[in-house]
Amino acid sequence: MNRELWLLRHGKSNRNLAMDDFDRPLKKRGKRDAERMGVWLQQQQLIPDRIISSPAKRAISTAKLVHKVIAVEGLDIMQDKRLYQEGFERLKSALAEIPLEVSRVLLVGHNPELEDLLIHLAGAASLPDTDKLLPTAALARLIMPNDWSHLDAGCAKFLSITCAKSLPEAGI
Repeated sequence: MNRELWLLRHGKSNRNLAMDDFDRPLKKRGKRDAERMGVWLQQQQLIPDRIISSPAKRAISTAKLVHKVIAVEGLDIMQDKRLYQEGFERLKSALAEIPLEVSRVLLVGHNPELEDLLIHLAGAASLPDTDKLLPTAALARLIMPNDWSHLDAGCAKFLSITCAKSLPEAGI
């Protein structure tokens, strides 16, 4: 069985608001880009078996917008606090708990943790040479080993990075 991990960075959020980082909302562009990504996933028939999101407002809002577009009955969004500012090792611990029968996982979170996890799993040499691997609302796809209990460096095969800003308007 081929298992896939999809890393989705949250949509563009508003940094100019005087509020706690955890509570920052998506900007209009962030909402639009999350919808675009959801439409693209649906068009590509890339439907996750599980969605796990950081509980931070901008991440869970991104996850909810994607979820609404792909509209899969019985697919819930799980929130996991380990996806918010706890480092990529904590992301790995969240992945280790995912049952083997779950083959496609969408993880919605933040940088630098998502980029660090991507580099760890795929190896820097196999990734695009760019300053920012995962801009807002970008999705990285990886083919993963079956066993996620111990994810060694370089254990995954990098497939692609898709940026919402490069996709057509969602029109939904």
